[in-house]
Amino acid sequence: MIYKIYQAQADLMFPARQLAKLGAGVAKSMDMGEYTPAPLRQLGAALTMLADGGLSHQRPDYGFRTVKMGNDVVGVTEESRLETPFGTLLRFRKDSDIQQPRVLVVAPMSGHFATLLRGTVAVLLPDHDVYITDWKNARDVPLSEGIFGFDEYVDHMIRFMEVIGEGSHMIAVCQPCVAALAATAVMAETNNRAQPRSLTLMAGPIDTRQNPTKVNELAKGHSIEWFEKKLIAKVPWRYPGAFRRVYPGFLQLTAFMSMNLDRHINAHMAQYRALACGDVVAADAHRKFYEEYNAVMDLPAEFYLETVQKVFQDHDLPLGKLTWHGQPVKPQAIRRTALLTVEGERDDICAIGQTMAALDLCSGLRNSQKRHHLQAGVGHYGVFSGSRWAREIYPRVRAMIEVTTHH
Repeated sequence: MIYKIYQAQADLMFPARQLAKLGAGVAKSMDMGEYTPAPLRQLGAALTMLADGGLSHQRPDYGFRTVKMGNDVVGVTEESRLETPFGTLLRFRKDSDIQQPRVLVVAPMSGHFATLLRGTVAVLLPDHDVYITDWKNARDVPLSEGIFGFDEYVDHMIRFMEVIGEGSHMIAVCQPCVAALAATAVMAETNNRAQPRSLTLMAGPIDTRQNPTKVNELAKGHSIEWFEKKLIAKVPWRYPGAFRRVYPGFLQLTAFMSMNLDRHINAHMAQYRALACGDVVAADAHRKFYEEYNAVMDLPAEFYLETVQKVFQDHDLPLGKLTWHGQPVKPQAIRRTALLTVEGERDDICAIGQTMAALDLCSGLRNSQKRHHLQAGVGHYGVFSGSRWAREIYPRVRAMIEVTTHH
């Protein structure tokens, strides 16, 4: 029912947003610079914000066309190396013959598309041959393609690493850190030649018993039956994934925004002022951020519910109870994959200690194979995007990859 209500509201607002877009264009065409009457600019600002206020359910463009390698600028092409109904192994192929370390960036399967890690990839791209898990919107996956749960997520990571090839590296960001560690453990125990040379876990919920956040407390505060009843809906008939059970992306976005509601309200008020005052630079920066932030995707219900239960409620991994297709997952089996964990001092989603817990779980690694970095002054997103990521965190990630590539 909740999906039907959302869809009806979106359909109802669509004509209004189109009219607002037309009106904003007219107001912009009448702009006379410093001679423009204030009421006209204010009207244009209000119409622009109404036009831009809707959600999108399509993946935005990554936008990589070229990248600088040393003194050269080379072209970048998106190349699908493997496609499944639920995700694509996407390579950012560069027009260069230089051999670079191959890196799989494991993006969260959350309410946002993998393009949310555009800034992560941009920093990695000059020095590495970068691949990413480009997850698909579950509402576009036909019900006939079957289910997608935690086991299938791990399956995808293993298969993707096999396609990329021996000697590659893996970087997991946020939510998939548990599955990335599980995939690496499975590959180690089966002596899979494609097991990563290094594994970097960034701001991920390995053990949410450490310094619980509001997100962790919410997950523990309700039964899994409550989550299923309140948050799971069926995709409307009009989409390819009709009748698939999903956790709608618009619900997750609402939850994210409610955690920092004042910040989002202030950002939109600042955007209105920027538009009304003709501050093009500030207005464009706001628009680009929210175009990405408001692009949402639905999650398969099985994956969402299993993640809540296994990771946030039952703590299967740190308690040694995690399984993959019924088989125990053994992090202590990892012996050839160097491990780096990264946390943010001000992370209110994945607190200090939650990611670092992986170091103790991987008892089969020597101390020289394990590293940890706590980044001062950053919150959750600052761990993998922004200036601190580029200047202070990335050099440590690059060093880990370099050392293990040539080892």
